[in-house]
Amino acid sequence: MASLSQTNKFTCTIIVSMLLLIISTQSEAQLSPTFYDATCPSALNTIRTGIRNAVSRERRMSASLIRLHFHDCFVQGCDASILLDDSSSIDSEKNALPNFKSARGFEVIDSVKSQLERVCPGVVSCADIIAVAARDASFAVGGPSWTVKLGRRDSTTASRSLAENLPSFTDGLDKLISTFATKGLNARDLVALSGAHTLGQAQCAFFRDRIYSNQSNIDAGFASTRRRQCPANGGDSNLSPLDLVTPNSFDNNYFKNLIQKKGLLASDQVLFSGGSTDSIVDEYSKNPSKFKSDFAAAMIKMADISPLTGSAGEIRRVCNLVN
Repeated sequence: MASLSQTNKFTCTIIVSMLLLIISTQSEAQLSPTFYDATCPSALNTIRTGIRNAVSRERRMSASLIRLHFHDCFVQGCDASILLDDSSSIDSEKNALPNFKSARGFEVIDSVKSQLERVCPGVVSCADIIAVAARDASFAVGGPSWTVKLGRRDSTTASRSLAENLPSFTDGLDKLISTFATKGLNARDLVALSGAHTLGQAQCAFFRDRIYSNQSNIDAGFASTRRRQCPANGGDSNLSPLDLVTPNSFDNNYFKNLIQKKGLLASDQVLFSGGSTDSIVDEYSKNPSKFKSDFAAAMIKMADISPLTGSAGEIRRVCNLVN
């Protein structure tokens, strides 16, 4: 009887695994670059124009839109849950510590959505807008472009508690690798995606400990320079570019900085600190083309994290509210 029971359990496990594989394959198959060709042929051009205009007004917006896509996909999957405001049924992810007063670009997505609603009402999801916006934001500042699969639907829920567990500026290398692995991303994806920090800015509170630490993994001159914008006490919200040399261009200077011990965030410098990712950082510092191609490939993988497709979720009419 015990043997029969074990056999049944094994059979059930195999069946469940097969069902999960089928469901995953079906979801992925329902995403397609041509998803809106018949229902909203102007969708991609509308998004591209909106993003190009936003980035031309504020170059920093490119980094914000890429980060918004990342923070969306790492919580519940790429479902636009990060856009939802607080309500009686929603505890907004915007209020989670990794997003609070630092996640940006919401108004850009809202503007693009309102334009799409005028030409194709109820067709294009907010989740797809975020995914395409990240691609167009990258390209607008000299970064790579890539083909975005479309057909995601929007979540009707959000999870502030999951958002609290987004990768942190204090995370060590093992923690970062482990976190990315749970999303189907490997160490190379981690390093490539981190390269987008070449465009970003950080608040003083996120790097104060590092620049006042006097540790051996930070260049002394670099730390001294950064202290001018980040006093030991106060100025928590003061902004500093993660890359002082080319802060408005998508290039590989971020990796050159790490090799020189000039990573602003602790979670950046751990990528080049005698660990398993040193060789990848070194490779990207010498080969910008390889970095850009790997970045594009990693963004495609990230955009495939647990999308809602078919009849799941909804197509929001307004991105910050469920229908």
